[in-house]
Amino acid sequence: MPANAPMTVLEILNRTKVFFEKKGVPDARLDAEYIISYGLKMKNRMDLYLNFEKPLTPAELDVLRTMVARRATREPLQHIIGDTSFRGFIIRCDRRALIPRPETESLVDMAADSLKGIENPFIVEIGTGTGAISIACAKEIAGAKVLATDVSEDALALARTNAEANGLGGANADADAANANGTASSTGSLQFAQGDLLGAVTAEVLSKVAGDASAKIDCLIANLPYIPDGEKDKLQPEVAKYDPALALFGGADGLDLVRKLLQQTEGRLKPGASILLEIGSEQGEMLKAEAEKYPWLEFTGIHKDFCNNVRFVSYKAK
Repeated sequence: MPANAPMTVLEILNRTKVFFEKKGVPDARLDAEYIISYGLKMKNRMDLYLNFEKPLTPAELDVLRTMVARRATREPLQHIIGDTSFRGFIIRCDRRALIPRPETESLVDMAADSLKGIENPFIVEIGTGTGAISIACAKEIAGAKVLATDVSEDALALARTNAEANGLGGANADADAANANGTASSTGSLQFAQGDLLGAVTAEVLSKVAGDASAKIDCLIANLPYIPDGEKDKLQPEVAKYDPALALFGGADGLDLVRKLLQQTEGRLKPGASILLEIGSEQGEMLKAEAEKYPWLEFTGIHKDFCNNVRFVSYKAK
């Protein structure tokens, strides 16, 4: 091949993989495939294999160099591409909230199972972040009235954008500004409120979202910060440098906010209503041992994700 011959897709893929490995990027080959297929505006990664011998133009190489350089600094792939998939819904990702993980998708299945036979269930998600969980619940659980809260207005702005992008039209309205009919979608409704834990779920918000200022919750979902403060130095650069600290750390053992939320649930749930929480792998037994602190709740289980790691705990209101 002549010395000045254009670089091909296969050549840039191999070079990027080696470069990423030197920079300590996990899944170097896979990330290289995602970045190159995205940068070249291919439909999917499989198109790479059909275009290995395609010569790249100088403009295409410039685009790829910029993206590759960003990933080499350990900026998350989802931030560079701009989104990720959560249960098939495209969720925009940036520094305002944690990137939703595939393992977390199980919370939506758990919620749906707990709500079988309940018509038009009222679901509250605390700490919605990108809005991924609430969006999936509103789209997948028939008739669900979903309220998504977060203490961060930046996160809520991102969640509203994602809700609109996924067909929950008008979901950018706060609960205290929405009309009594809520935000319509094909299966459910979704609204947002800003505040600290259940403090966001005021009588006014309940009136607007659930149609009753004293409405009780059918299912409470939360993926709160649960990383112990002392583990900051153990985090991958993708997390430590690019995720908001507000969404990561939960005190000495990681459970400060989880305990605070559980304490607030007295009198807020219907009898038999479920609480579903994502936790760290070492925290399930800790919460089980503390269950007697919340006599209005029954601790109903420690649950694993599809990777067979402890990921969730559940409670039921008495």
